[in-house]
Amino acid sequence: MKKYLYIIAVLFILTSCGIYSFSGTSIQPDVTSITVYNIENRAMRVNPALSNALTEELKEKYRRFTKLRLENDRGDLQVEGQITSYETVSIAVTAQEVAAQNRLTVTVKVTFTNVKYPKENFEKNFAAFEDYPSTSSLDAVEARLVESIVKKLVEEIFNATVANW
Repeated sequence: MKKYLYIIAVLFILTSCGIYSFSGTSIQPDVTSITVYNIENRAMRVNPALSNALTEELKEKYRRFTKLRLENDRGDLQVEGQITSYETVSIAVTAQEVAAQNRLTVTVKVTFTNVKYPKENFEKNFAAFEDYPSTSSLDAVEARLVESIVKKLVEEIFNATVANW
């Protein structure tokens, strides 16, 4: 019985201090809001849906996995970004020197500002990719690839900003 009370006490202390949560975030207790600005598309090749998809997925991730209040402007945490690259390259060549695999890569430059704790501020590039067979055109697989790439980017950005991983 003492063992269970000890475990419950430890869990209570960990969750009540506000610095650690079981969702994996480490947000100071006095940080209560976040602003996710529209991720601008500055890549040479533009996917018209990418900017909005990335911005909205980021907002949803913070909404679902933190207690932060989403603000339109001047949040305690601020996430800004630009899509700097959207490109496809051949990655595997057959013996006949024909591309067998292609890779779609998206790179996003993110500026993170923590108004209350400026030491946590950073500017960093995040990149994610998906491979697809050269027998498929990019137009045929692009929506599926972008959906997967957006999920990867959102996870990386989220972890870098509030999970400190």
